[in-house]
Amino acid sequence: MGAKAEIGWTTDGEDGLTRHVYAQHVGDEWRFYERPKRRGRDIEWIPLEDPPLRDWLALLDALERGHVRRRFKPRDIVVVRKRIRELFPEHPLD
Repeated sequence: MGAKAEIGWTTDGEDGLTRHVYAQHVGDEWRFYERPKRRGRDIEWIPLEDPPLRDWLALLDALERGHVRRRFKPRDIVVVRKRIRELFPEHPLD
């Protein structure tokens, strides 16, 4: 992790254990990966095929905060908001 097109955060998993998550911007899509919060080079990142809503919202929050520092473009925020509306139509976005 570390490229401009990658955003990472730490969150609690479904099982209650802390996990690292990162989203990678590739082309027009975002790819999500996760791993346990343990350290070590032998722990691999696992791709998330269907990231939960909370990961999408964490990505949106990071993009909005990064936009203020001119790290991300407004278009990135629009695209992620649109994708959240497509995947989770029941969730109200402000």
